[in-house]
Amino acid sequence: VVAAVKMAARAPVVASGRLFEGLCKWYYNAAGFNKLGLLRDDTINEDPDVVEAVKRLPPKLYDERIFRIKRALDLTSRHQILPKEMWTKYEEENFYLMPYLKEVIREREERSEWEKK
Repeated sequence: VVAAVKMAARAPVVASGRLFEGLCKWYYNAAGFNKLGLLRDDTINEDPDVVEAVKRLPPKLYDERIFRIKRALDLTSRHQILPKEMWTKYEEENFYLMPYLKEVIREREERSEWEKK
């Protein structure tokens, strides 16, 4: 009986995990930036923290970001989207900017705490 209770408790978690994953995929496609070849991190509003994080990107990642953004601007100006096989996929998303952004935010918060003392 105890084993059955444990199994029953785990099933909804797995199902809700798949449901959440499905919802994430749906939203990723519905947002539309993937149809222009952009990654999610390419669409983050550029506040001072994001600007600093972009400056810290390695040259290869920075160049790839600029290429994707320029291509998206060109496609948008011509009212076009990429062929479906070139769309970025949810599974390929790598959140390349997040480690740099977290570091910038941590440094800013640390600097703020230091200045309070």
